[in-house]
Amino acid sequence: MEGYVLHTYGSEKYLRHAVASVLTLRRHDTHRPVALYADEAQIERLRETGLDALFAVLEVLPQAHRSIVGFKHHLDTFHPFERNLYVDSDIVWCRNPDPLWQRLATFEFTATGLHKADFWFGGPKGLSILVDRLLDRRRRTMRRFGLTYLPRVQAGMIFAADEKLTREAMSAARDFLQRREDTHFRSRLDEGRSEESCEWSLAMAMSYLDLPVFDWFQGQDSPQLDFIEGFVEHDADFNSVRCRHYADDFVHGLRGLPMEKVRDALVRFFARLPGRGDYMWVTPFALHFGWMHHKDPFHELSDRLWERELARLGSAGDGEQASIQVQVSAR
Repeated sequence: MEGYVLHTYGSEKYLRHAVASVLTLRRHDTHRPVALYADEAQIERLRETGLDALFAVLEVLPQAHRSIVGFKHHLDTFHPFERNLYVDSDIVWCRNPDPLWQRLATFEFTATGLHKADFWFGGPKGLSILVDRLLDRRRRTMRRFGLTYLPRVQAGMIFAADEKLTREAMSAARDFLQRREDTHFRSRLDEGRSEESCEWSLAMAMSYLDLPVFDWFQGQDSPQLDFIEGFVEHDADFNSVRCRHYADDFVHGLRGLPMEKVRDALVRFFARLPGRGDYMWVTPFALHFGWMHHKDPFHELSDRLWERELARLGSAGDGEQASIQVQVSAR
């Protein structure tokens, strides 16, 4: 059986994110079940509102796993289906995912990303990145651990079908994280963030075990693309979505610059160069709101869908709760 796996903990806003994501999923996929691992207060909130009906599996997320690495380095502990697609809760589904599942079926374990990570991946975010480049610390890390390549993992979408292989990948990722001082990677805790990143250690684990990366950018069939204001056309509820995706990697990479006017000026300049301006309009399977300064539209959407669904459930009749029916077969 194929199914989606989400996790959430803490503030109710994160629970609203998960609910909103599943509601957008049900626009396109009404039969694959969804599992949610959440804290006790969030599960109680779902049950008192009737929103627990959205989830075929609803279980308490243990305290030890209420962090990024606590969950994504222990996916073997949360393996409710035969084929599991672990997705972040800040995702809007944009189209029928059947073709995505068909392609994922060829893998035993994979995560979205790129086949080659640059120096920014897990590295310093300031000018000290120049030191890493000059000293080639990326290559030093690879040699120290016997790796021949280092992919760029984007852990917002991870697929796992083989339980044994998943255990091996999780164990390797945890070991690499424990040996961070032997790598060139920086702790995100040192940057003032509240949680450690799971992505560089997972990337090392996938390289060590020679596990394939599921290409993040596949043109019109991209599994997920980032929501970047100015690069995405959409209606208020994200029923219709299309992203401007530049075929040139350098031009496409400029989308992440924080200053909008500078970003747009650079994109216009480099897009005028021969062979650099090609772009396509893409509707990905999922739109990921991973950039902190581009999350407001998703916050607004999740609040709106939450209130709308509560109003719908409340109008279903005395004691009768309307719910989205999911057909779940026995594993």
